[in-house]
Amino acid sequence: MERLKKIHAPIVKLSLSQSNFLLTKMVDVCDSSGNMEYASLLFNQVVEPNGFLYNAMIRAYTHNHKFSVAVVLYKKMLRHPQAENPIFPDKFTFPFVIKCCAGLLCHFLGQQVHAQLCKFGPKSLLIIENALIDMYTKCDNLTDAHKVFEDMTERNAISWNSMLSGHVRLGQMRKARAMFEDMPNKTIVSWTTMISGYARIGCYVDALDVFRLMQMVGIEPDEISIVSVLPACAQLGALEVGKWIHMYADKNGLSCKTNICNALIEMYAKCGCIDQARKLFDKMVDRDVISWSTMIGGLANHGKAREAIKLFQDMQRTKVQPNGITFLGILSACTHAGLWDEGLKYFDSMRKDYHIEPEIEHYGCLVDILGRSGRLVPALDTIKKMPMKQDSKIWGSLLSSCRNHCNLEIAVIAMEHLQEYEPDDTGNYVLLSNIYADLGKWEGVSRMRKLIRSKKMKKTPGCSLIEVNNVVQEFVSGDDSKPFSKDIFWMLELLALHHDRTEGLLEVAGENIRQHLC
Repeated sequence: MERLKKIHAPIVKLSLSQSNFLLTKMVDVCDSSGNMEYASLLFNQVVEPNGFLYNAMIRAYTHNHKFSVAVVLYKKMLRHPQAENPIFPDKFTFPFVIKCCAGLLCHFLGQQVHAQLCKFGPKSLLIIENALIDMYTKCDNLTDAHKVFEDMTERNAISWNSMLSGHVRLGQMRKARAMFEDMPNKTIVSWTTMISGYARIGCYVDALDVFRLMQMVGIEPDEISIVSVLPACAQLGALEVGKWIHMYADKNGLSCKTNICNALIEMYAKCGCIDQARKLFDKMVDRDVISWSTMIGGLANHGKAREAIKLFQDMQRTKVQPNGITFLGILSACTHAGLWDEGLKYFDSMRKDYHIEPEIEHYGCLVDILGRSGRLVPALDTIKKMPMKQDSKIWGSLLSSCRNHCNLEIAVIAMEHLQEYEPDDTGNYVLLSNIYADLGKWEGVSRMRKLIRSKKMKKTPGCSLIEVNNVVQEFVSGDDSKPFSKDIFWMLELLALHHDRTEGLLEVAGENIRQHLC
């Protein structure tokens, strides 16, 4: 910018400051350096700007995320006062104006610009059509996005990926998968979009399947795909896949990335390898608030409350500002370790010292702390005074505490609210029935059982996951649809017999199951 100003001086001196050609070049320099204030001064002193200068300014505003200013300038361009020499938007104008509409998430404005594109042209330019698809998908208007996509005479990877991301953003994974299968040339962006989409809606097995398929076709994972798939490994307990990703990241120099380290720490912690997570955390050079919060939460979930509190104190000494997730980990640690007074202290510190307003999850921890410590009346008062609407988890936590302390009065109050939020949850009725039973109130037990029968409630079937040869298998109670189910039931029967002659049969059944799993 200093050099530009030195060049600007002779331009003014030689009366060249009205040259659209020179001013366009100068605006491009301001665009690169991010100095839009100086670019605006240059533009405003031009009496008769031409289309090239308008386009340069619109492009510069868009690059610097000043979308609304760019749209205002575009409107000024359309209303250019020179009727003898009007300025029309062209193929260099529309891509950036459409991008501004996408950045503003202004669907109606985008449709207006689309109409002007049909009026002024060119309508069938690939870069403009891709910009339209991107704009419509970001505004969640997949109907118009599909119309543009279907009318295209030529499509590239950007066209397909924009449509794919639109379906994924709205959670329409079936449509996204169908489009993904039809894509002629899948890029790493396509694969990553599918992996992150499945992980976001909780279809972790599908996310891992897409990740493996990506490797089979020879696409190497990048930073984004690794960060997208690791949460699926964490939720499924797919430790072997997570370890392979860790080794791959080490080999390709990606393990030094903070976001990858954070995802690996979460994966190891949720897969039960808290010591491995801590080793990775201790080796990190650049730790952000996510690193600290993830490690604190991992220690809390493994019952290492004192370590979690000590780590939080280390975090305070390093001047890293904690956030709501950090305090959620600390409160959880105090809850499960019985450090109730410390938990109350941290809840107060959260607001007083760090000005973080508690979310419903924090209030849930507070209610749990008060309930477990036997302070059920303050717990009930806390729920009633919450600034947000209560949910089933809050009342469920209170009901569980009432069971531990045999408080029927508050349990009935909690159950009244749970019937509103979860009218068909069998577990709540069973819990209240157990409280009646503990107090010897058998009429209440009978009433709860009749209520369960009258509503024809069924328990949610239990499920478990096991990882064999890097493939996660899911087993649901009562489900015999697996191709190796007969072998499993046969083995269970043999185990129940406890007969010496069953040893060889067990080996046969086990081998059959292993072959199916492989």
